[in-house]
Amino acid sequence: MSEVLDNLLYSEEHEWAQQGEGRVVRVGITDHAQHLLGDIVFVEFPEIGAAIAAGDSVGSIESVKTVSELYSPVSGKVTRINEALEASPELINDEPYGGGWIFELEIDGEFAAAASGLLDAAAYRKLVTE
Repeated sequence: MSEVLDNLLYSEEHEWAQQGEGRVVRVGITDHAQHLLGDIVFVEFPEIGAAIAAGDSVGSIESVKTVSELYSPVSGKVTRINEALEASPELINDEPYGGGWIFELEIDGEFAAAASGLLDAAAYRKLVTE
């Protein structure tokens, strides 16, 4: 079974969101998603400075099997990408919740409001086991 961390929130499209310092939110794809994709070979990142809305397609993840859209689980402005993935995209397979994070954004307002449409760990577990 895929690993689901209790301290993260999840989208139905299999991205996770983690509250960081201040209004920063870190985003990646779930362990379930990386298992479905297989060996990841390339990541197309959102543009730094781009204003994005929750649910927007902001990039893609290419594996040896397929290319999958990357969606933003919350609205905000992209402030940082994980440059380590440019040379080592397989970090997403190895550490989807650690070194395999994909981008960070700054939200307007409180995390609870920005993430109100996301699933908690129990709801995400139920989604991926049905």
